[in-house]
Amino acid sequence: MEERETRKKQGTGEGEASKKLEYVSHPFEPVFDKESRVLILGSIPSPKSRENGFYYGHPRNRFWPVLARVLGEPEPQTVEEKRAMALRRHVALWDVLAGCEIHGADDASIRRPAANDMSRILESAPVQAVFTTGARAGDLYRRYCLPVTGRAAVVLPSTSPANCRVGLEELVKAYSGILKYL
Repeated sequence: MEERETRKKQGTGEGEASKKLEYVSHPFEPVFDKESRVLILGSIPSPKSRENGFYYGHPRNRFWPVLARVLGEPEPQTVEEKRAMALRRHVALWDVLAGCEIHGADDASIRRPAANDMSRILESAPVQAVFTTGARAGDLYRRYCLPVTGRAAVVLPSTSPANCRVGLEELVKAYSGILKYL
C-alpha cells in the first residue's frame, strides 16, 4: 500500500513539473515589406517553430499547405520558400505576443502576455485586413492590440494539429477570405 502511494505521489509530482510554465520571448522577426496587404497573426511561436526559427514550424501544422492552396502556389518546403511566398503574395506574418509564460504550445496556458507593437507593420505597409490563426490569438489581439490599432481582426480557425476537428477543406475555405484583400 505504501509503495503504491509513493508511486502515486511521484506520478503526481512529475505531472505537475511537466506542466510548468516557461517564459518565452518571441525569437524571430515579422515577415513583411512595404507591399504587404494582409497581416496574419498567431499567438506566439510553438516550441517546434522556435526550434526551426520560423512561423508554423511543426511538421503537422497545416498553415503552409492551406496558405499555398489558397494562393494557388506549390507548397513551400524551406524557410526561404515560405518567406518568399508570403512576401510575393503580399502576406505579412507575425504573432500577437512579444512574450508570455506558456506551457509548451498550449495557448490556453498563456499567462502574463506582452503584446507586440503592431504599428511596426501597420505604419509601414498598406495592410487592408488583419487575421488571427485561432480563437486564442483572436482573443489576445482583441484585448491587447485592438485598443491600440483600432483595427478589428478576423479570427480564422487554428491550423494546429491540436485542432483536428477542422478539416483541411474547411481551413482552405476559411483562409480564402484573405484573397479579397490581396
